[in-house]
Amino acid sequence: MIRILLATCVAFLAAAFLTKLLIDILSRSNIGQPIREDGPQGHMTKAGTPTMGGVAIVLGALVAYLVSGFVVSLTTSAEAVFTRSGLLVLGVTCCAGFVGFLDDWIKVSKERNLGLNAKMKTAGMLTVSIGFALLLKSLTSVSTELSFARPGLWGIDLGTAGWTIWAVILIYATSNAVNLTDGLDGLAAGSGILSFGAYALIGFWIFRQMDDLRPDIRAIYDVAHALDLAVVACAMLAACAGFLWFNAAPAEIFMGDTGSLAIGTCLAALALATNTHFLLPIIGAVYVLETLSVMLQVSFFKITRGKRLFRMAPLHHHFELGGWKETKVIIRFWLVGGALTLLALGLFYVDYRSVIT
Repeated sequence: MIRILLATCVAFLAAAFLTKLLIDILSRSNIGQPIREDGPQGHMTKAGTPTMGGVAIVLGALVAYLVSGFVVSLTTSAEAVFTRSGLLVLGVTCCAGFVGFLDDWIKVSKERNLGLNAKMKTAGMLTVSIGFALLLKSLTSVSTELSFARPGLWGIDLGTAGWTIWAVILIYATSNAVNLTDGLDGLAAGSGILSFGAYALIGFWIFRQMDDLRPDIRAIYDVAHALDLAVVACAMLAACAGFLWFNAAPAEIFMGDTGSLAIGTCLAALALATNTHFLLPIIGAVYVLETLSVMLQVSFFKITRGKRLFRMAPLHHHFELGGWKETKVIIRFWLVGGALTLLALGLFYVDYRSVIT
């Protein structure tokens, strides 16, 4: 518990400090975000806003995880403070953030809205996700069953090869979903706070309840290194909050692909490590809705040969063009995300109670 609190505090302060530092450095260097000309015209005033703020999120979480671990290891007799699961989840988050950083850097250095081309970006994310999936399966006791809250509920075991493919799809899809959502000031970061909060609670709940369960039931809910995963989730939560201090509308800095790819990858990695694959679409419902809106828009446009289902996709732009102010869209999306996050936690708890009663 002490480490969770310490990681949360350090991550918030580190991310806030680094975000402010980035704003100052990037502003003095006149490095800003190019804005898409085919987007809402009201967004053109945001051109030149510093970007790559995701660097502060990733580094803030990394510093918090390491500092809290070292402090706890020096002041207590706790063993295995840094676990394989925690290090792998944080490691894949940093790697995805690096892919996003390359994309962001090309955008600002070339002064164009498009960074890495689609093939290079896809190759980078596939390399990161495949490496994580193989290492997580070989180094931990993660289950290869598709799971809503615990292995055994659905009885669908993908096997090592199938699970690896599934893990890559989940990471790639989630990272791109967060990337699509990052179009309004604070929308992606605020939604990330809610999602990471859910995984912090799930990880801590599993950790606290294991010793109270019968051995046969304990095997069902066994998640390797659940407490360390909760620490990672709290570090990311607080890092997003520290960044949001400056990213709230009107944003002083954007997270860029550095932040969106890191956040999405970390959420998918936590879902895989905690065996809660089917909870992820509910926990990250805002990201799912945004992605579905783009898919529906593109499909409808092709089928009808030029007609549009929404005024503009992703979905947040549809409401913007419908007359909602940016802050209203953001807050209402947060409310929807918060409600569905609570639903996901409720489903997790109900499933747990159904096993022990």
